[in-house]
Amino acid sequence: MSALQDKFGRPITDLRIAITDQCNYKCVYCRTGNEGALYGDLPFADYLRMARVLAGMGIKKIRLTGGEPLLRRGIIDFVRDLSQLRSADGEPLDIALTTNGHLLADLAQPLKDAGLNRVTVSMDAVDPDRFTRITRVPGGYDHVLAGIRAAKRAGLEPVKVNCVLLRGFNEDQIIPFGMFAREESVILRFIEFMPLEEDRTWTPGVVVTLDEILERMAEYRPLIEIPHARSETARRYRFDDGVGEIGIIAPVSHPFCGHCSRIRITSDGKIRTCLFSVWDHDLHAQMRRGASDSELEDYIRGVVQQKEARHHIGEPDFVPASRTMVHIGG
Repeated sequence: MSALQDKFGRPITDLRIAITDQCNYKCVYCRTGNEGALYGDLPFADYLRMARVLAGMGIKKIRLTGGEPLLRRGIIDFVRDLSQLRSADGEPLDIALTTNGHLLADLAQPLKDAGLNRVTVSMDAVDPDRFTRITRVPGGYDHVLAGIRAAKRAGLEPVKVNCVLLRGFNEDQIIPFGMFAREESVILRFIEFMPLEEDRTWTPGVVVTLDEILERMAEYRPLIEIPHARSETARRYRFDDGVGEIGIIAPVSHPFCGHCSRIRITSDGKIRTCLFSVWDHDLHAQMRRGASDSELEDYIRGVVQQKEARHHIGEPDFVPASRTMVHIGG
C-alpha cells in the first residue's frame, strides 16, 4: 500500500484526535465563557478504529487533544489500546497528549504506564494572578505546575509547555517563561495567536510575532537556532549556555504550510485537513453506514487529496475556519 500523501506530495504522518470538546478552562483567547461542548464525543472504540486504519496508511504519530482530553473517563485504557497499534512499517506509534494540565498530577504516571510517550501542557503565564485572568479559573496555576512536575517524574519527556501570546495580556511573560523553562527543565514553545477563538475578535495587532519574541528573549540571554525537521511546526532555539530550549510556532508571521504532515479528527468524528478548513469530512458517518476498513481507506485518501495548500491568515480573501479551536482539537 502506498503511503498517505496529499496532491502536493506532502506525506501525512501525524494525526490529531480530539476526544472531547469539553473543557474545564475558559481561556480568553479561546472561549467566550458562554458556550460549552457543541459536538459531543464518540465511544473510544470508534476513535480506536479510525486510528488503526490510519496507522495502516502511514500515520506514525498520534496526539490526543480536546477540549481537555483528561476530562474523558477511560482515557487510560484508550491510551493502552493505542499503544498496541503499529504503523505500516511495524513500528510502535508515537503517542502524545496536549492538556491544560489541571488534572495531570494524578494521571501522569498512569498515562505513562499505559503507553503514553510525551505530554504538552498549555500554560499562558507563570504568574498566578495573570494565569487566573487568562484562564478564568481561580487557583489553576498551582494545579498546572504540579501536573508539569508530575509528568517529568513519570518520564513523559520531553515535557513541553505551550504559551499563546496575546498583546495586552501576557507578552510581558516572555522572559519569565524563559527563566521558567530553564528552572523546570521543560521545553517552552510560544505560539502566535491565530484567528480561532469563539469571540472572532482576532486582529493582526494582537499577534506577538516570532521576531518580537526573539528580540525580547535576547534581552535576557542570547538564543542560538538549532535544526528542526521540515514538518515540525516550531522553530527551535537553545540558550547560549546550553541550558533550556524554546520553540516558536509562528503560523501568522512565518507560515509552515508547505511541509504540513497533519490531519485532524474532531470529537464527533470529522476529518479536518487544516486548522483553517471551512468544511469537515464525516468519517464517522462512513462507519455508521457500515463501511469496511478498505472503504474507509478509500474515503480517507479522497479526503487527503482535498488538503489545502496553505491558510490565508491576514490576506484579503481569508475566511475564518468553520469551527473554533476548542471544537477542532489542537
